[in-house]
Amino acid sequence: MSTATPAPPHTRVEDLLSLATGVYVVSLGLCFLQAAGAVTGGTAGLALLLSYATPVGFGLLFVLINLPAFAVAAWQKGTAFTVKSLACVVGVSFATRLQADVLDLDGLDKLYGVVTGNLLAGVGLLILFRHGASLGGFNIVALLMQEKLGLRAGYVQMVLDVVVVLGSAFVVDPSVVMLSAIGAVVLNIVLAFNHRPGRYMGL
Repeated sequence: MSTATPAPPHTRVEDLLSLATGVYVVSLGLCFLQAAGAVTGGTAGLALLLSYATPVGFGLLFVLINLPAFAVAAWQKGTAFTVKSLACVVGVSFATRLQADVLDLDGLDKLYGVVTGNLLAGVGLLILFRHGASLGGFNIVALLMQEKLGLRAGYVQMVLDVVVVLGSAFVVDPSVVMLSAIGAVVLNIVLAFNHRPGRYMGL
């Protein structure tokens, strides 16, 4: 009986270009969410939420919130994953600011902004996951739960994201909370349907 040929690993150039693409797509999605005044799940959503409630900018908050998670990443996932993830977090922080300076999203329809922003963020995260990186925080927890317990990362993250979206009720309008909840579901469906244990072997 013939056996399947193992998938070849990504080259360093492929990893570098793909991680840059993932950072770009995620940052674009976050710009749509910012323009809609909405939040999303994960540490990106938490950073957005805090940026609405405090004078501190999203970029700095995003980096600070993620720092504790990298100790866990270094312990459980190794140096390469940790370094790539940290670089992606910093990259998203800067790229989101640059995207906002270039794009004019005034008057953006909120529902469109929330759905599009979360779809983009979900696709960007998939790219990062498949090249051995993440955006820290909840991503690391979700990936570890998938690897250790066989739970789909998208479903794990969806549960964690509910907490962030519920927390937004204290900061943003109730209608925006509902839109944010819809968006978080959209993002995590993208992850759950496309990032299953053992499905993607080209690491």
